[in-house]
Amino acid sequence: MSGSNLETRSFLDEIRGFDKSSYFDLGHPLLNRMADSFVRAAGIGVAQAVTREAYFTALESGSVDSDVGANKKHHRFPDLRGEDSRKSVEALVRRTGKESLQWGMAAGVYSGITYGLKEARGVHDWKNSALAGAITGATIALTTESNSHEHVVQCAITGAALSAAANLLTGIF
Repeated sequence: MSGSNLETRSFLDEIRGFDKSSYFDLGHPLLNRMADSFVRAAGIGVAQAVTREAYFTALESGSVDSDVGANKKHHRFPDLRGEDSRKSVEALVRRTGKESLQWGMAAGVYSGITYGLKEARGVHDWKNSALAGAITGATIALTTESNSHEHVVQCAITGAALSAAANLLTGIF
């Protein structure tokens, strides 16, 4: 072969092969899967957090009415309006890092639990997904500021429902 496969691959080929390739080889499939899921989801978390902040910044700067974009409930980076641009960037990096860790942790925990349950039970079904979603939801709830018992239970139920539904709908679409 005169040309390398990397030279002839397009961006779309990279996107299509995203699920097939693995970033890590840590010696065990469970560790590989968890680390790979963590890194991929953390990257998505960074993109989501920065995009959301850019949206609210644009909304605030383009709005004549100061109440439109100033809702702090939706504005996840309240410290971003620092005294200078350096403090604003530090706040953005700090908050984005926290969110990316939460996204990565959720993906790593969910992926590890589903893999472990599949290996232990010998089958991958909605029950594995529901249990992994519940544990992941509870774990995410414990990383937030309001980690009351009710909040943890609600997140566990939501995680279980979403995971089970996603598993059941996999073959439909």
